[in-house]
Amino acid sequence: MNCYEASSPRRASHSIGPVHASTMSVSASDSPASPPASPPAMKEGNPGDTRSNSFEDKIAHAHYSPPWANTSIIGIAGSSGSGKTSLSHAIIRELNLPWVVILSMDSFYKPLTAEQSAAAFRNEYDFDSPDAIDFDCLVERLRSIKSGHKGDIPVYSFEKHARLDKTTTIYSPHVIILEGIFALHDQRVTDMLDMKIFAEADADLCLSRRILRDVRERGRDIEGCVKQWFAFVKPNFHKFVEPQRMVADIIVPRGIENKVAISMVSDQILKTLHQKSRLHQLELKRLGKVAENNPLSRNVIIVQHTNQIRGINTLLMNPEIDREDFIFYFDRLAVMLVEHGTDAGMRYKPFVVDTPVPGRQYRGLQLDGEPSAIVILRGGSCLETGLKRVLPDCRTGRMLIQTNYRTGEPELHFHSIAPDISEHNCVLLLDPQMSSGGAALMSVRVLLDHGVPQDRIVFVTYMAGKNGLNRLMTVYPAIKVVVCRIVEDMEFRWVESKYLGC
Repeated sequence: MNCYEASSPRRASHSIGPVHASTMSVSASDSPASPPASPPAMKEGNPGDTRSNSFEDKIAHAHYSPPWANTSIIGIAGSSGSGKTSLSHAIIRELNLPWVVILSMDSFYKPLTAEQSAAAFRNEYDFDSPDAIDFDCLVERLRSIKSGHKGDIPVYSFEKHARLDKTTTIYSPHVIILEGIFALHDQRVTDMLDMKIFAEADADLCLSRRILRDVRERGRDIEGCVKQWFAFVKPNFHKFVEPQRMVADIIVPRGIENKVAISMVSDQILKTLHQKSRLHQLELKRLGKVAENNPLSRNVIIVQHTNQIRGINTLLMNPEIDREDFIFYFDRLAVMLVEHGTDAGMRYKPFVVDTPVPGRQYRGLQLDGEPSAIVILRGGSCLETGLKRVLPDCRTGRMLIQTNYRTGEPELHFHSIAPDISEHNCVLLLDPQMSSGGAALMSVRVLLDHGVPQDRIVFVTYMAGKNGLNRLMTVYPAIKVVVCRIVEDMEFRWVESKYLGC
């Protein structure tokens, strides 16, 4: 009886041995003098594959900008205690969007010398002067974020009057609200702002708010707060802060009580985001037109359909298969896909071991660096069992990319990536189905923005549409893709529903 027709598929199945994560032998000879043999060539694609070796030279590489490129930055300036932070939170509540970030200029105070630190603890250091702000660092981080890359934001402790060693990372926001007393002071900053706001409040109200904040949150005493107010805050307001009203697009009195101003600002931001969303959708369509007639890249590795794989595919595509059996056979296929992915992307170095036979050595290979994987949620979790069977110690990150059902646009909701991922030997991107290629484009762009070179990225998928593959490879020709089946471009994502049961 054929093993795929057995009444108990699990008992009749063939076992698939995992590849060892640390060493891999390639030579059949035990002779010390014999040179290491080359690894067996992997079969890329089905028999009769006639794709040209010069494919990449025949097409023009396309450009892709994610929806968070050219981030909209809103600047909110005003006196200390004028309600800038409260106004920022009110705008966020009005927008009700997940991709809006508040960036406080308080994070960019310059590190203090020992003498300056001592003066700060005596409440005699001027934190309300532009000279106290590291504008060069601020401009560098804003430019990085606005161009679509990540920005490492310093952390400043007001209790210690020092910049801490740790940083926080901002990546992929669609809108940044920059709030601080000097948000509109530096010309380099204002040139990047899409909207400039000045928050206005009564001086007595500002003083009372500052006292409450500094005593509760920054470990100050009332006497020190009043001393700083009259020595530095009030004089510098008239000298440096108030002139920023002249460059503001909107002056907002009464802070969060001014519902009309908050609504007006939010409406303008939403219009800008809607326009950017339409441009992103048009760009995805343009990439589809550019790629639709291209041949498949040589870097698209189609797993050879042996009788075993054809038999497994037959079982997986049978709608009457039990979920338990579906999981079992899909896990077997996932192991094969991940093995092809490791063969395609991992780099090795020569390695010699002493064999159990005295005086005999074995010349083999060892991984040159650490591999890792990124699971594209939620579907990518279907391939995770196969990943762990091949690479048990592989570090795994996560991305949540979902398609907006109203616009068809992919949206990045969450990502968790190793800080040193740019140094890894190979990064596997796991997603069982690729249709239009929008989520794949976005996931690769996230890795590139975190410093991973294209040629170290391998996208592993069970099935993919030809146009989606071409769209991905037209933009990122140096990555590799391992795929089992080429299907219709807009096939329903049924694998994860069957595997996860929901």
